[in-house]
Amino acid sequence: MERSRRNAQYRYQQDYWRRWQAEQARWNARRYNYYNDPFYYTPYNYRYSYGGSWYSTNSYGAQMLEQAIRDGYREGWYAGQADRADRWRFDYSNNYSYIDGSYGYYGQYVSYNDYRYYFRQGFERGYRDGYYGRYQYGSYRNGESMILPAILGMILAFSIH
Repeated sequence: MERSRRNAQYRYQQDYWRRWQAEQARWNARRYNYYNDPFYYTPYNYRYSYGGSWYSTNSYGAQMLEQAIRDGYREGWYAGQADRADRWRFDYSNNYSYIDGSYGYYGQYVSYNDYRYYFRQGFERGYRDGYYGRYQYGSYRNGESMILPAILGMILAFSIH
């Protein structure tokens, strides 16, 4: 990054890594106990689809997928802004955060592949808004970018059963 004169993207990656570590530390500090987690005794009542298949989850999994999109949008927005500041080409799919897609994932409620898919959906839209300096998919308030609820609903449509 530094040799390519991509200083803003380098700073973004360092900030991403710090946020990722802090998020993991918050999760680890909870001293998670599987036996007391309501996820395991709450019935599956949500269905969602991607890649031509249907998947089931409960409200905890649904919240996790929605958070994946929100986190992806925010990280994409930061990454897009960094690439624009560096006058780098539009390229969200080669960004480390997009490739990794694990920010906010704790290994439960939904599969990693499902989580990463929705993180990437949010990331791509956030990157577009950040790179082009617009708010087509989200908004920026109180120092934070966030995806619009209508866009989130278009990306992740649940059917309740």
